[in-house]
Amino acid sequence: MPRAIRLLAADKPRPAICDTLLLTAEQRRLQRGFVFGGKGTCVEFDFPEALTLRTDDALLLDDGNAVEVVADVEPLLEVRAEFPVLARLAWMLGDRHVPVEIMPNRLRLRRDPALETLLASAGGKVRAIDAPFSPEGGAYVIGGGAHDHHEHHHEHGHDHHDHAHGDGGTPDAHSTGKEPG
Repeated sequence: MPRAIRLLAADKPRPAICDTLLLTAEQRRLQRGFVFGGKGTCVEFDFPEALTLRTDDALLLDDGNAVEVVADVEPLLEVRAEFPVLARLAWMLGDRHVPVEIMPNRLRLRRDPALETLLASAGGKVRAIDAPFSPEGGAYVIGGGAHDHHEHHHEHGHDHHDHAHGDGGTPDAHSTGKEPG
């Protein structure tokens, strides 16, 4: 079974594509594990650090081939509102550590009946959709927002501290486990 050894960004030259990995948002952030391509190719992930893969990226395999990455369709909520309301809703979701895809005029998040009720009661127009999901990475995820696939080591102007989470103390699902540097 081939092992993914390097990320090839969409704008970089690449060898022949042997298969397509249709991956959920969670799978596109795997550091270690196994995924299967549409043609049945089993690819091992064993990266030294977590990456954020996006549609049109490719992974170089240790056998010299490459596999392309495509975001899979997931059951989501799409929330629309005027900007001030949308900004408040985004803040509410961030305060709850909910992975959110921020778009110019809407937010997307995984389906959750409690969040659907909360967002609608706070002024959002919420509907269930099935679409690819590319949530924001957060400040400490490699390749998070800018999709540059490298860790940056500069101050972000805010203090990182441990605090209680509403989900039983579990850290953010997109954390690399590294302290900012």
